[in-house]
Amino acid sequence: MHSVDFFDTRIIEGTSTSIVLDNGKIEQVSVNYTKGAGVRALCGGSWGFTSADGDFDLEKAIRSASELAESMNDKSPKEKVKLKDIQNPVVTNHPKVKIDPQDISLEEKVKQLQEIGSYARKDGISSSSAVYSESVVKVKYSDSNGIEGEYELIRTGFAISAVASENGVYQAGRESRFGVTGYEIFEQHDAGKLAENAANTALELLNAKPAKGGNMPVILDPELAGVFAHEAVGHASEADLVLEGSSILENRIGQQIASPLITIIDDPTMHEYGYFPFDDEGAQARKTTIIENGVLSSYLHSRETAEKLGGIPGHSRSQGHSRPVVRMSNTYIDNGNSKFEEMLEEIGDGMYLIGSRGGQVNTGEGVFQFNAEKGYLIENGELTTLIRDVSLSGNTMEILNNVKMVGNDLKMNSGRCGKSGQLVPVTDGSPHLMISEALVGGA
Repeated sequence: MHSVDFFDTRIIEGTSTSIVLDNGKIEQVSVNYTKGAGVRALCGGSWGFTSADGDFDLEKAIRSASELAESMNDKSPKEKVKLKDIQNPVVTNHPKVKIDPQDISLEEKVKQLQEIGSYARKDGISSSSAVYSESVVKVKYSDSNGIEGEYELIRTGFAISAVASENGVYQAGRESRFGVTGYEIFEQHDAGKLAENAANTALELLNAKPAKGGNMPVILDPELAGVFAHEAVGHASEADLVLEGSSILENRIGQQIASPLITIIDDPTMHEYGYFPFDDEGAQARKTTIIENGVLSSYLHSRETAEKLGGIPGHSRSQGHSRPVVRMSNTYIDNGNSKFEEMLEEIGDGMYLIGSRGGQVNTGEGVFQFNAEKGYLIENGELTTLIRDVSLSGNTMEILNNVKMVGNDLKMNSGRCGKSGQLVPVTDGSPHLMISEALVGGA
């Protein structure tokens, strides 16, 4: 019945809850139940993909994906795609949830969020928002070679932001925590204190000095260094971008591309927001070292790219039942052995950049620009003036080679990563990094 070379199916059932408060008032409470399937079929060198929602006929979905692949292969035959063989995935070391968020009433969640949000409404704060989100998802995978696996996962998280304004100047502070954990996330983190921190950041930045740009030595805090690891290095190591010719890391495996102090790892088995026991092609999750002591040692792979480039699959991910693409999970720069105080002493004069407000990266050209939440001037090894509207930009390879000290204080930050129009949960992290020269700009 199926005259294709391969097909696979993912059935996903889930419930997601989201609560949004604006200045303490409920703006949105939503609870969504979804059920669907994503089905792929491979014929020659062509993939057919179909997704189905609600009550669906899986056989019919497989047929339509197969017909699609066959007709594409007939119309414009491409080089035959081979997939790396995999074993049945094993779900071990699964995160345990202490408090099932589904056991807590919506009223209680709203009340808790209102209480947390109240800590952000300090004098001088013109607006604040608080968000809570949770998702419970069941994933069932199977393919035409008999590979099967299933798991259930609970994710929860919250975010608080505060805006302060004075004489037409607006500044914001934000704190968030997300993880593969239950409602105990509020026991793990002091959400009220984090809300206060967000407000304090916004208020402090009103009186901060705008940044003066230039080339200088910098220290990156774990959050901004983690964003650099994810955006500038992680994306460039995704094998689909390598094959497209959109990565500066193409043909660089085994080469020294960074300071020997730099080791960058992607590990979906860590109990962080990007956790998964097996990927969306049924490949076992495993720790992958992208850069080891400055040497590029591996790309991140799907079954197709692993077969083409030689590698291990396990990094195909999708949002819901969309088509899987090569993605990161929990990406971080590993600990070194320097202390933050030693970095200050070593740097003498420069700038300390803290937090992240996003940015952009061109993986093909290897250039990036990120905005920090705030910064401090470093003068004679001391933190002095608070700086706002500050950015870091440069060439990925140059920055990697300019790392002179790596801290011993690795810290992870969670969020969502966008690629191919899909968002997936990820975490990135790093210890403090000292970089001998980088371009700092006024935003």
